[in-house]
Amino acid sequence: MKRILVIGAGYGGMRAVKKLAGADLDAEIVLVNKNPYHYQTTQLHEVAAGTKEPSDITFDITQAFANKKNVHVIIDEVTKVDQDAKQVELKNSDPIGYDYLVNSLGFESETFGIPGVEENGWPIVDINTALAARKHLEDTLKRYKTSHDENDLHIVVCGAGFTSIEYLGELVHRMPKMAKEYGFPENLVKVECVEAGPKILGMFNQDLAGWAVKYLEKKGVIFHVSTPITEVMPNAVVSNGTQFPANTIIWTTGVHGSHVIADSGYDQKRNRVVVADDLRVNGRPDQFLIGDVSGVNNPGNGRLFPTTAQISIAQADCAANNIVALLKGQPTEKFVFKALGTVCSLGPTAGVASIDFFGHWNLKGWLAAIAKKFVADRAVFELTNIRTMLESD
Repeated sequence: MKRILVIGAGYGGMRAVKKLAGADLDAEIVLVNKNPYHYQTTQLHEVAAGTKEPSDITFDITQAFANKKNVHVIIDEVTKVDQDAKQVELKNSDPIGYDYLVNSLGFESETFGIPGVEENGWPIVDINTALAARKHLEDTLKRYKTSHDENDLHIVVCGAGFTSIEYLGELVHRMPKMAKEYGFPENLVKVECVEAGPKILGMFNQDLAGWAVKYLEKKGVIFHVSTPITEVMPNAVVSNGTQFPANTIIWTTGVHGSHVIADSGYDQKRNRVVVADDLRVNGRPDQFLIGDVSGVNNPGNGRLFPTTAQISIAQADCAANNIVALLKGQPTEKFVFKALGTVCSLGPTAGVASIDFFGHWNLKGWLAAIAKKFVADRAVFELTNIRTMLESD
């Protein structure tokens, strides 16, 4: 019996297992993941800001496939892919071999080599880091009551990507409640966002991006664009000599793929591997790379597709279909992607969205917030089933 090994239970890995399990294959499907749960990475900012708990954005991996007899779940950490031996090395278990590999290992925080980031910045890349950032935020705000240090009420968010903007939306939404609970003056709170690029939310048109920025500015957020970060100190973010003092520094400037990619000898850049048009690794016909570790050329603009949950799910479908084809002696298909749109939340009751679904829709405010909720529910359904989706509410 052939063994299909899937490593990483993010959006791509979970979707690939679901598709393969439903294909009625005479094959063993093994899923390896570091944690016993899947978490919605697009909602980590809510855990970090304290508006949601981990249980709100996670579900048990084993339970998700409990009724699939040909699916076996291993909870362990992948340390290396031995491509020549066709096996994956694990931290706490014996290596496991494969006939076909779907590599969907996730992302890690990108420091860009900037001094002080690892020591002084709080990333938001998984449940543990989100909880750590939240605890630091809450402890620091509480401390003001006895410290009277104004920097305890200063927060700097580094970067203005999706995670940054969505975190800011949740943060300013929760701030009035925290001020009352922890006993600090809300009028002394200072929230700043430092971004190297000249624009905020450049993936949206000027109208939507401008609305989002004005919404957050009205809530007290101060934006600094064209301001590259050159150092992160224990109590300040530095840009070419200019300091932005704060005792809470959230680091959300970008990500790269899992370090396992470089450790395994792949030809990579920032731990992303440019794959063939059917998502296989060049020269390795038994390997498919999807999600954050995969680089796929977009024929529309000649650049790589961005690493999003939407693209990961589409890649998983393509990889699963191609493995089924190979097992049946049929040719593989090229990866084709059509985006359904982009949604950015600005807290639980507002957001902006550009959606290509039954026409083109540009949404602002509460309608975009509803769209965000729909996208999150749809992702859970595509990865598991309707029961899991309902239980996640």
